[in-house]
Amino acid sequence: MEFELWWLLAFPLFFALGWLAARVDMRHAMSESRSVPASYFKGLNYLLNEQPDKAIEAFIEVVKVDSDTVDLHFALGGLFRKRGEVERAIRMHQNLVAREDLSPERQLKVMSELGQDYLKAGLLDRAEEIFSQLYKTDRYSDAQQFLLEIYVQEKSWAKAIEAAVALSRTSNKSYHIEIAHYYCELANVAYAHGDLDDARQYLNEALEANHDCVRATVLLGDIAASLNDHIQAVAIWRRIESQNVTYLALVADRMMASYRALQQDAEGLAYLRGALARVPSFELFNTIFNATLNIHGATVAHQLAREVLQTHPNLRGLDKLLEAELLTAPADLLPDLQLKKSIVQRYSQQQSLYQCEHCGFKARSFFWHCPACNHWDSFPPLKE
Repeated sequence: MEFELWWLLAFPLFFALGWLAARVDMRHAMSESRSVPASYFKGLNYLLNEQPDKAIEAFIEVVKVDSDTVDLHFALGGLFRKRGEVERAIRMHQNLVAREDLSPERQLKVMSELGQDYLKAGLLDRAEEIFSQLYKTDRYSDAQQFLLEIYVQEKSWAKAIEAAVALSRTSNKSYHIEIAHYYCELANVAYAHGDLDDARQYLNEALEANHDCVRATVLLGDIAASLNDHIQAVAIWRRIESQNVTYLALVADRMMASYRALQQDAEGLAYLRGALARVPSFELFNTIFNATLNIHGATVAHQLAREVLQTHPNLRGLDKLLEAELLTAPADLLPDLQLKKSIVQRYSQQQSLYQCEHCGFKARSFFWHCPACNHWDSFPPLKE
């Protein structure tokens, strides 16, 4: 291929055209930036600096100037909802729903945002209506997730199971833990109404959904114990050891009660002491201490408390040690021991809390479902 001299003349022309195009683009960008209100950039800056209150004020100014800023309406509505100003978020999204110039995709997005507003406000029937409509659209996955949340809040456990099963098929997450707990909730309702066969059926389905569902095993043992079938109750509760041995602490008192009903206190005590050797737990120790006190007396209980305290020093163990000492101490030492015990007990109770591993919520009672973040199985069975 031969080089033509006239190509040299074309190079400056191409350069000039490129320079001209760049100038046109630059002017266009500058004109666009001038058309955007300064409040918009102020709002963005406030958001970056984590000042949502000032960001909202700035964005409201933009909306007053230009009501066609749909995306900004979305942002404002989301900020209102996040701040807890749900009524303002609802009004913002209701105004967008009434607009006829939105594309079908944005209409669906507005409906989803409005449904979330209703959900946040506790208007579950309105939220359910919206997400039920969205379930038949391209936003069915998000709608299904919010519907599940609604069913849980409404305690509509059968619907929750159906939604969770569907979500397990369409998402990457497995909902087997949640589904098992929903069956347990149904079992609780049936048990409260005296429908023991239905309760057992629900609990068996819970274990089919999640073989390691300790809650189902606990409830099955409770049903057996309520029928005075203590042999079966103990056998069921001992299955917890193969599911998650730490949860034995939750049924330790119930197990000892069943062993006592079978007149097998010593066997029950030996079993729980073996579990305590594998899983240090104050709840287990407390049950073992009380059983030891009843079976062998204060001296042996004192020795037990001393051994455990040496291995795992903590205030709750010290409290039990002082309790045993009070039972055997001379009368002249009782006032000082009682004072020490009251002080130790007060501080140990302040520290004896269950804590959610997901959000850090603390409570004196054990929960299968965290009341703060709504996660299941997020409370370890051992107090911190």
